Amino acid sequence: MKNKKVRLNKYIASTGFCSRRKADEYIEAGKVRVNGEVVSELGFLMNEKDRVMIDKTLIKPQELTYIRYYKPAGYITTMDDEKGRKTIYDILPEEVQNLKPVGRLDKDSTGLLILTNDGDFINSLTHPSVKVPKVYRVCAQGKLTLNDLTLMEKGIEIEKGQIAYAYARILEFEGKNTVLEIVLYQGLNRQIRKMLDILGHSVISLKRISIGTVDLSGLKKGQFKYLKPKQIDQIKAYLKKLTKEK
Repeated sequence: MKNKKVRLNKYIASTGFCSRRKADEYIEAGKVRVNGEVVSELGFLMNEKDRVMIDKTLIKPQELTYIRYYKPAGYITTMDDEKGRKTIYDILPEEVQNLKPVGRLDKDSTGLLILTNDGDFINSLTHPSVKVPKVYRVCAQGKLTLNDLTLMEKGIEIEKGQIAYAYARILEFEGKNTVLEIVLYQGLNRQIRKMLDILGHSVISLKRISIGTVDLSGLKKGQFKYLKPKQIDQIKAYLKKLTKEK
């Protein structure tokens, strides 16, 4: 094990610095040094004890961590916000402040976020070609019809040249409003809100309840839990299966 070789991009991703894809970009750009020497060869094999730097940053291995978090309303999911808005990092404890969100939820939305320092995992979950199902419970103004659901499935142009798709079913009617379960395979900005607005049914509340095999079970708003090894294995196996099917 002393002289074990590992691909440079895999090593960089294992530190949580970025994904393998992004690591390849750094390598091709000549920004990566191994033991002081610039490496621009994709597929370069290194020893795990080699000293790796990207620009002026020393890249060190770290333990990979995964949590699921029940985001409350009123917070955005970026690590820093130039506009001074509240972010989830204002309320997350220090022990998980280094973790990055996988995807996003807008300020007014609640529900499941996965956060991790595993760059490859983030890339796998968010890459548009993998099509990981994300399930939402949505309350919308007015009474939606089966025709509305058909239009959502066929696709709605939410921006010029940008078609959004969603699979939806009506769970119940609450007075004059409709409660829906909506499944997305895309990750477009404010996708559900824009689709329903176009149909004339603005969103009252929106909660994400699952991403792939990970859900909100056992979590209260504002609470997080570490993913157990079994849960990590399940979601990674699921992602591997989706990748083979595409």
